[in-house]
Amino acid sequence: MRIYTVHLRPLAPPVLVPERFSWGALLFGPLWLAAYRAWVPAAIALAASILILALASDATQAVLLAGLAVLLGQSGQDLRRWSLAQRGYRLVRVLAASNEDAALERLLNAQPDLIEAMAR
Repeated sequence: MRIYTVHLRPLAPPVLVPERFSWGALLFGPLWLAAYRAWVPAAIALAASILILALASDATQAVLLAGLAVLLGQSGQDLRRWSLAQRGYRLVRVLAASNEDAALERLLNAQPDLIEAMAR
């Protein structure tokens, strides 16, 4: 079973965010964050990467960039949640399900009024 957090905003479909390590954030960093509209964390991660490349010696660049990548992998989903909160989404529920579709089904069974928001 995986854990998902459910984020809602009026007149918008629900957003489910898994609670897990993010391989996409590890491998693609700022691009992955930007794909999820986490603009501020994406800009900060990009700036950190540029600063590491500009200021660190060659011997430490790889270590620092690898550390940044692992940090983004560990906190990628949390950065998504923070960005959703900044855009007006509220954390309303935590669900356990085998996959995202099952989590969405459990959510809609618990809150059938959300079906209207998803139809828009």
